[in-house]
Amino acid sequence: MDNRIQQYHEASTYITSQLNNIPSTAIVLGSGLGRLADHLANPIIIPYSAIPHFKTSTAIGHKGNLICGELDGCPLIAMQGRFHYYEGYSMEEVTFPIRVLHCLGVHTLMVSNAAGGLNPQFKVGDLMLISDHISFMPNPLIGKNLDELGPRFPDMTEVYSPRLRKAAQEIASEMGIGLHEGVYVAETGPTYETPAEYRMYTLLGGDAVGMSTVPEVIVARHCGMEVFGMSVITNCAADLGNGVVNDGNDVIVAANRAGDSMEKVFTQLLKHTR
Repeated sequence: MDNRIQQYHEASTYITSQLNNIPSTAIVLGSGLGRLADHLANPIIIPYSAIPHFKTSTAIGHKGNLICGELDGCPLIAMQGRFHYYEGYSMEEVTFPIRVLHCLGVHTLMVSNAAGGLNPQFKVGDLMLISDHISFMPNPLIGKNLDELGPRFPDMTEVYSPRLRKAAQEIASEMGIGLHEGVYVAETGPTYETPAEYRMYTLLGGDAVGMSTVPEVIVARHCGMEVFGMSVITNCAADLGNGVVNDGNDVIVAANRAGDSMEKVFTQLLKHTR
């Protein structure tokens, strides 16, 4: 057996020993959705530090817990914080939890993140459904393929579920929540983008840019999961200059302010997951 498969099973076996039931839907609570975990009913909290082979989440606002509970009656397993490539982790380590979730029987993965707005129509606090992505990160599937989990060359034609995107648009419309849809550009960070890079990403067709999500999504699709993603726009390229710069603390503040709207959409969308 490939050592990686063994580690996935060791982690999933431990998690199973702590839970009564394993939900079929998981959420990676990135910036903007971290507080959603506080609203889970009957939560069972498992620190990442207790799970075999899990790493430590060091990013601001990422608490580092796996939480199982119910949100508005829907069973859910939530990652309260993720691992980033810029933290010094390998792509295998960044995406390790996703393969563990697959081993647990999770069929649907929902992800959120904070992103910089490239589209000139976006403003701070806006929400964007991710319809597609452009990646400047190393591909997490490089290396020996795990045939037990997925094919050597997975199709990436429809990475982000059209069905769930359509449902999210309808939910947001009914609630009066504005919801853009666009292409997410992923780069490694941890530096924010230069003005020239912002212009390049826009010319390539990007609407928002961030430092996460895509590696997890690629691995989830490799495993056959249905994927839904949303970004909260926390800073805008058009606003920079004349003394205005990107600031990490400002990003967290903006993400938290938009968190309520994002949480409302995710909560209702759970009822559409399989």
